Amino acid sequence: MSPFTVPPGDQSVQVRIIDSTTRIGKLPLAFLMEPPMEGMHYMHPLPAWSFLIEHPSGQKILYDLGVPKDLNSFAPVICKHLETQGWEVDVKEEVIDTLDKNGIAANEISAIIWSHWHWDHIGDPSRFPSSTDLIVGPGFKAAFLPGYPANPGAPVRESDFAGRNLRELDFSDSVQVGQFRAVDFFGDGSFYIIDSPGHAVGHLGALARTTTNPDTFIFMGGDLCHHSGEIRPSKYLPIPRDIHPSFPTPSSLPCPGHLVYEELLVRRTGSVDKPFFRPAMGPDIEQTIDTIDKAQVADADSNIWFIYAHDRSLLKCVDLFPLPANNWKEKNWREKTLWTFLEEFGTAIKQI
Repeated sequence: MSPFTVPPGDQSVQVRIIDSTTRIGKLPLAFLMEPPMEGMHYMHPLPAWSFLIEHPSGQKILYDLGVPKDLNSFAPVICKHLETQGWEVDVKEEVIDTLDKNGIAANEISAIIWSHWHWDHIGDPSRFPSSTDLIVGPGFKAAFLPGYPANPGAPVRESDFAGRNLRELDFSDSVQVGQFRAVDFFGDGSFYIIDSPGHAVGHLGALARTTTNPDTFIFMGGDLCHHSGEIRPSKYLPIPRDIHPSFPTPSSLPCPGHLVYEELLVRRTGSVDKPFFRPAMGPDIEQTIDTIDKAQVADADSNIWFIYAHDRSLLKCVDLFPLPANNWKEKNWREKTLWTFLEEFGTAIKQI
């Protein structure tokens, strides 16, 4: 396997994972992924993680904001979309208030990165001062400006970026991180913003160097995938041989445990090294799959912890804000979270 190569650097950033308190329920699996999975008509309620990245210079940036408490504050096209879908959306507290409760004022945030423009990631940037930049991916301005209400049909609001610096990244003069184009945000190799297209116009990932010597990283995937079974297993990361289902399995199925999951996987994909699911939403599915393929190399690297925006495996398993996540490798959080999703397939396995 070729390694996920990151340019050398001797500077790290502090990363803290913020629970935006968003929970999205009654979301049909078929809306996001295919093929269907027995016993999983709906996704389990999805969280939406936000990340606080702090540079030694004192700069603080946020990657994603989750959902604002007032769902009626969205542009009308989004409000109608949510009403039509009938999902259950609950938000206890916005990220800006969680920060404030822990002594971090909004004016300390120098920039917000939107992984992309979808409603469950953008929060309400208007609550941050004009000194806070908003960073978006390629094609955003052409696709979405002007915002609502100047354009009544726009999915983003003018208030999101009015009076602040709206920075659309250009990856034409970029560095290479793995197979991705990336921007070295602070110029010292501590934090990269990654061009990860497919799911949405201007979709951005991020890679934070969490320790040096040895180098470890957290890869923030946004909606690069929506479920661990959309990126795992892969040709770089097979189902581990020591996996044992916690649920009873039919006596007709092979033993040991990992073969049970492989049997289900082969029936779904014809292979033991393809993910259980394929993406089913986005303007360019083939590009989405290509981005997932590139991210699989990072996902298989034991020095990189890949976290996507709605990753349920983190719940009740890792330290969240205000605690830091830089010691993730020491605490084995990657190993503890990597394959927990397999436990969701009990019904499907019993039906084999």
